Amino acid sequence: MTLTSYTPGHDRDGDGHGHGDGDSRDRGRGRRRRPARPALLAVLAAGAVLLSGCSASGGGHDRSGGTAQEDGRRTRGGNAAPAPGGTAQGAPGTADRADGTTQGEDDGRRTQPPPPDYLSTFALDVDTASWGYARRTLADGKLPDPGTVRPEEFVNSFRQDYRQPDGNGFSVTVDGARTDAAGWSLMRVGLATRAGAGHDRRPPAALTFVVDISGSMAEPGRLDLVRTSLDLMTDRLRDDDSVALVAFSDKAETRLPMTRLDGNRQRVHQAVDRLRPTDSTNVEAGITRGYDTAVEGRRAGATNRVVLLSDALANTGTTSADALLQRIDGARRDHGITLFGVGVGSDYNDSFMERLVDKGDGHTVYVSDAEEARRVFCDELPAQVELRARDAKAQVSFDPHNVERFRLIGYDNRRVADDSFRDDSVDGGEVGPGHTVTALYAVRLRPGASGHVATATVRWLDPDGRAPHEESGRVEASALTGGGWEQAAPRFQVTAAAAYLASSLREQGGGWEPVPGAVGLGRLSEITGRLAERTEDPEVRQLSEAVRQARRLLG
Repeated sequence: MTLTSYTPGHDRDGDGHGHGDGDSRDRGRGRRRRPARPALLAVLAAGAVLLSGCSASGGGHDRSGGTAQEDGRRTRGGNAAPAPGGTAQGAPGTADRADGTTQGEDDGRRTQPPPPDYLSTFALDVDTASWGYARRTLADGKLPDPGTVRPEEFVNSFRQDYRQPDGNGFSVTVDGARTDAAGWSLMRVGLATRAGAGHDRRPPAALTFVVDISGSMAEPGRLDLVRTSLDLMTDRLRDDDSVALVAFSDKAETRLPMTRLDGNRQRVHQAVDRLRPTDSTNVEAGITRGYDTAVEGRRAGATNRVVLLSDALANTGTTSADALLQRIDGARRDHGITLFGVGVGSDYNDSFMERLVDKGDGHTVYVSDAEEARRVFCDELPAQVELRARDAKAQVSFDPHNVERFRLIGYDNRRVADDSFRDDSVDGGEVGPGHTVTALYAVRLRPGASGHVATATVRWLDPDGRAPHEESGRVEASALTGGGWEQAAPRFQVTAAAAYLASSLREQGGGWEPVPGAVGLGRLSEITGRLAERTEDPEVRQLSEAVRQARRLLG
């Protein structure tokens, strides 16, 4: 994945328009490879925690999160994003845009849009799998493959302090702080949706679980964790919800057609308990049968979703994601069936899973232990039964009088053509209740900048009537030039620290320009250690531990 940094005025595509990667701007994602993990003790602990049930969890925190070619990145519309190591446009040394343009200042009241190179447009992303996989890899004493490190998924894996909107849709928060790099600041664009109506008031669900039972799933912490998780999920769902179960290895079969849970929970448990690892991995067969089962059992008025649980190590049938995208996209468009991916295993094809899920308008998580499984199956997946927004996109408009350069940290495979922001036929991201989505920018202001810096706008479609809506927020130069990021609010510091850790890990693959103002991992370890104590947040403690582990591995 290549982060794009550029000087406004630079023609990134050679067509005179300042778009993101790829001509049609289809989104793209990448996934990661997993390290080996201690076996029996971890599995026994996992079973103990999971069998304690969902009641131990707090109230349904959904992190935002937030990519499709064979190297693990995709662009919105199907075109592959550039390979890692591509040019970081506008990197130090490129020519700045000349002043004296006739465009009006973007003060929120302008009638003329800013020049194209002062716009940044992307589809929202709530994936968190990159962070989960990287954290497990570091804990196992290995550095993650740099190509699987997606900074936006690191950033979106932590709680934020954005206000919730009063109604459906989004609130927009824009703030910032200085970095230690001369002239550079960090600008945070925060989007939040209102919490769900509650378990008893959401729409019913029709979920088709597609479970990988190939030989690779025999490793402790894979199929055993999946079985226990599905049992928990069965007990968590309502009587008016329905589930189906498809198992696949070298071939796929429907173990349970779409079945209403009322009076049938024991039947579902029995089907889950009979799942045992067998042969090779034919993901094509599993996806095809899974969607056929989902379409056949589709329920009007319900949230219809396929849930794929796999290590995604396809070795039989069609092993390229491209051959499956049309089937997934057709089911999404024709029947409204979305895809939720749950990755497991120490060796995991992150790229393959993410690409499938992105085309299915869903999102993906990685589960490595019992606590993560409980969170996903007791909190996140039930919350995802309800949607707040479809095809959500964000566009940030920078003021050319005050901004010299800017760089979106991550979202490389989620870029959308600037002029497609209000084209509702262009695919965006799906966002559920209680989500926060964060985009972090590095912004270099012009000397003496004052007043308006940027306006961030989010556009989405109502999940039911598909009516379009927009909400905006803006930020002034004073917010970016006041205190340094280490003195900012704790949640802003967590955002910056997650981005700086991702940058350090991503740099190991080359072809990556560090995020401006990056601090060494020793200093970052001190900062995150203090944040863990101050917030008393277990997820921030995990960030602090990951920084320490990365520091040891990188010397």
